[in-house]
Amino acid sequence: KPTTMVHVYVLISEDGQHCYTGMSENIDRRLTQHNAGFNRSTKSLMPWKLVYSKGHQRRAIARQREKYLKSAAGRKWFDKLSLI
Repeated sequence: KPTTMVHVYVLISEDGQHCYTGMSENIDRRLTQHNAGFNRSTKSLMPWKLVYSKGHQRRAIARQREKYLKSAAGRKWFDKLSLI
């Protein structure tokens, strides 16, 4: 049985001032949901674009990565990538 990848992702708002970090098994569908206003926390900052994603075979590992990216150390690491 193939395993479903769980992706940790980072979105950036069109103005480049706001980031959103999350995880999903289907990034394309999730990005569409964010840009259609289905998410209360991202609705007012649409549109969003995907700037980072990393797939994991285990949900627990993906969750750890998401929590890290939401931490001060994770944000600092992400800022060094200069993706924004």
